[in-house]
Amino acid sequence: MTDMTSNPPERGRNGRRRSVEYQVYFTLIFFVSLPFASLRWARDVARYRTLNLRGPLARAWAEADRMTPFIFSV
Repeated sequence: MTDMTSNPPERGRNGRRRSVEYQVYFTLIFFVSLPFASLRWARDVARYRTLNLRGPLARAWAEADRMTPFIFSV
C-alpha cells in the first residue's frame, strides 16, 4: 500500500476555465442583482433584528453564481 501522507499527488484544477463571455454575463447579473440583494438584506435585518446574516455582496454573488450557469446550459 502506498503512503500518501508525505508526498500526496497533485490535485487537478476544479472545473474548467471560464470564458470571457461567461465573465461578462456573471458581472452583469451581479450588478443587476446587487440592489435587490441589498433590499432583501435590509428587510431581513429589520425582520430578524440581527446583523448576523449574509451581506448584500454575498447574496448578489450567490445569485449571479446560480443564474449564469443556468443561462449557459440552455
